[in-house]
Amino acid sequence: MYNTLFYLILGILVVEFVFDRLLDWLNASYRDKPIPKELQGIYDDEKYLKQQNYAKKNSRFELLSSVFSFVLLFIFLLLGGFGWLHYLLEPHINHALVLGLAFFGVLFLASDFIGIPFEWYHTFKIEQKFGFNTTTPKIFIGDKLKSYLITVVLGGLLYALLFTIYQKTQEMFWIYALAVIVIFMLFMTMFYSKLIVPLFNKQIPLPDGELKNEIENYANKTGFKISNIFEIDGSKRSTRANAYFTGLGTKKRIVLYDTLIKELNHDELVAVLAHEVGHYKKKHTLLGLFLSTAQVGLMLFILSRFITEPALAQALGVSQPVFHISLLAFSLIYSPVSTLTGLFMNWISRKHEYQADAFTRETHNSESLILALKKLATNNLSNLTPHPLYVKVNYSHPTLLERIRALRTGMFIKK
Repeated sequence: MYNTLFYLILGILVVEFVFDRLLDWLNASYRDKPIPKELQGIYDDEKYLKQQNYAKKNSRFELLSSVFSFVLLFIFLLLGGFGWLHYLLEPHINHALVLGLAFFGVLFLASDFIGIPFEWYHTFKIEQKFGFNTTTPKIFIGDKLKSYLITVVLGGLLYALLFTIYQKTQEMFWIYALAVIVIFMLFMTMFYSKLIVPLFNKQIPLPDGELKNEIENYANKTGFKISNIFEIDGSKRSTRANAYFTGLGTKKRIVLYDTLIKELNHDELVAVLAHEVGHYKKKHTLLGLFLSTAQVGLMLFILSRFITEPALAQALGVSQPVFHISLLAFSLIYSPVSTLTGLFMNWISRKHEYQADAFTRETHNSESLILALKKLATNNLSNLTPHPLYVKVNYSHPTLLERIRALRTGMFIKK
């Protein structure tokens, strides 16, 4: 049985790798497609050549890094690396919880250290060459150290809670574990921007002035009570622009990147804000939490039925069921289900984006949002002709062409 599971894990790894590379190839094959008339004029000839070169450079980089990661993981699995690491640590750690924390800690650090050269090259070579990077080596290293700290504290705490729950509840593990994860997700939704973001960026209340007045006028018009509008210094790492809505109830806040404020005029910024308000009015955050809960609940339920199976641990080279080994083996086998649920979540996300765009059309105006989207696409060197299958699998937002057509025709219901 464990041999079957072992080869199943290897097979899943190979199939997913081949499928991802096929998607990349299909997407690359669409680069030379004629630009639809609705998108013509976004790039001049020089800018379009730059976008094509940027896409090709990223495509080659993605191929190299993904092949490296795949070969490394495949060989590690083939040689029984996970079992070897477990037996390497076991004689020195008597407590099962500490053993699991050490096991995942070593894997996390090793994986991240191996990936650092790729991250460095992408940031300081590719992004730098095409004018996106504003990160300094000091910020890069500082971000790494802070992310390690957050992962150790939050990841370690979450694992410890799940392990303890499993030890005490066994068959009812999945229900209590789901409750803990839901509480964690709610906490992060409400306080992420207040507790985690300040470790990396400065957020200041949007200064008084014409922009704030226009935003407040729009909010009052739509009955959206918001006192927490912040500007974040995204320019310290990248020239890319963004905005997001986060939090629930009195903890909700809208965050605008300083790069976004610089690139768009006030009417376009209000249109972007209207889109974010649309997400709130349509209760997309709550629905997203509900769907994530259902997704995690399904995974935990199936996990609870198989985690005691000796074959799970044996597939990774450990003779007896051990929580951290069985958890890892299950995650590898469950990967195809995660892919399918991910497809569904992306589809839902694209529907939500259409609904938020429709809200902008109803409460502000379509053309301002279209102009904002076009400017962002230009400045980000976005791909204007992605392959439809690549979009379905990887895009959480509709393509620029689809959004423009829906905004102009009002035909969101079919999306």
